[in-house]
Amino acid sequence: MRYDLIVFDWDGTLMDSAALIAETMRVACTRMGLPEPPEEHARHVIGMGMVAALRYVAPDLPQERLPELFEHYRAHYLPREHALRAFDGVAELLQDLDDAGHLLAVATGKPRVGLERGFAATGFKPRFVASRCADESRPKPDPDMLLHLMEVTGTTPQRTLMIGDTSHDLLMAHHAGVDALAVAYGAQPRAFLEQHPARGVVDSVPELVRWLKAQA
Repeated sequence: MRYDLIVFDWDGTLMDSAALIAETMRVACTRMGLPEPPEEHARHVIGMGMVAALRYVAPDLPQERLPELFEHYRAHYLPREHALRAFDGVAELLQDLDDAGHLLAVATGKPRVGLERGFAATGFKPRFVASRCADESRPKPDPDMLLHLMEVTGTTPQRTLMIGDTSHDLLMAHHAGVDALAVAYGAQPRAFLEQHPARGVVDSVPELVRWLKAQA
């Protein structure tokens, strides 16, 4: 395979969590008495840092009330987080890539505490040599996360692949000079993803597996 380092987004790429995140954004807004954002807007924020996401779904909310909106988000999301699962086939894919000697990493819009909960729930943490979160870096689509991951793994852009389900992932990769692959089974639809720079778009985890094997 041409890639030494394969970086995965978390929500909507490895974890089947996009629907809950979008639902939670909409619920949080209604609990604040704000207009409920359309489904596509609520899904668009997945992968952003939390502050940018809240501003996107509630553009008219004063800055000082964003923490209140965030608390409504947490109140709805956290009791339901335990039910989230990885997409079928993801555990086997990560094991196969790890066993084949590829370096695996995560670049996510989640805060570190959220990713660590996800690692604990899935048992995936040993598969990854590095991870970077939105509260540790400039958020997507800034290339900061990928630049950091390449630095700590000693990998070049030419030998790195970013896999994600949103335009934020694809643009981050583009800004970092890294190849990207889009997955259309997460937050954003294929037609939208196809408008952004990527080597391809896959519609399922089995198709992702086949795409990666074809790079050997």
